[in-house]
Amino acid sequence: MALAGAGSAFAQNPPATDAFERLKRLEGEWIDVDGILGPKGAVAVTYRVTGGGTTVVETFPVGTPEEMVTVYYRDGSELVLTHYCSEGNQPRMRATRLSGSMVAFDYDGGTNIDPATSSHMHAVTLEFLAPDELRASWHNWSKGKPDHLAVFRLARKK
Repeated sequence: MALAGAGSAFAQNPPATDAFERLKRLEGEWIDVDGILGPKGAVAVTYRVTGGGTTVVETFPVGTPEEMVTVYYRDGSELVLTHYCSEGNQPRMRATRLSGSMVAFDYDGGTNIDPATSSHMHAVTLEFLAPDELRASWHNWSKGKPDHLAVFRLARKK
């Protein structure tokens, strides 16, 4: 009986639904705590919920020539993203690990990318450290293998 109840609750709120709701709560302006994306303490990332609540648009580093957009959305029961990169490619990623405090995405195709040769974002991990604190880890690949990792910590602008 307990398993049936747990299964019903899980079916009503699958991990992707919970993770997407958590992403929606990021809406607003976020400060770069360590100065990785620009001046330390400046607004570096914005999140906006749009599309009738069906998408979350992340913009970073805000106001720079390298500004990029990542769009998070649901694909059926899964959570996915498309990253519109300053490199001119658009990797798609699918959430492969979901927990209450972490969402990890892995490469699932894209446009203007040859994974064997192109430099592209290949994986992203978002860690919800506190309601107003987030750590993002962006994994770049080049020539078919990991190239570099960019990690930045964000705090909600007060």
